[in-house]
Amino acid sequence: VQLQAFGGGLVQAGGSLRLSCAASGRTFSSGFMAWFRQTPGKERGFVAASRLRGSNTYYADSVRGRFTISRDNAKSTVYLQMDSLKPEDTAVYYCAAAPNAILSSLRLERAYGYWGQGTLVTVSS
Repeated sequence: VQLQAFGGGLVQAGGSLRLSCAASGRTFSSGFMAWFRQTPGKERGFVAASRLRGSNTYYADSVRGRFTISRDNAKSTVYLQMDSLKPEDTAVYYCAAAPNAILSSLRLERAYGYWGQGTLVTVSS
């Protein structure tokens, strides 16, 4: 499975961006697709996840109400709509897939075995 993330860029605080993550090769019908982010000197942190069976979504407290994760199964693509962006949202954003993850582990980086290359989001104040 290959995951390719794109859509990052420079935006002013209060603005919006939409990230996309396209999956190719093997596709999954269970588990989770997620977005993580990382800033220099810090570990990758959970941002949002979408359960592949059904429509459940999960968010980090810091982005709930501002970010929306969605899927287009026909295109094997996961999106992250980011609104009301803040300077502290500046990070490299990674998409990830965890076909065998369980609910209790969806926020854990180690639960995800497939990763995209990352896309940089910079929010200026």
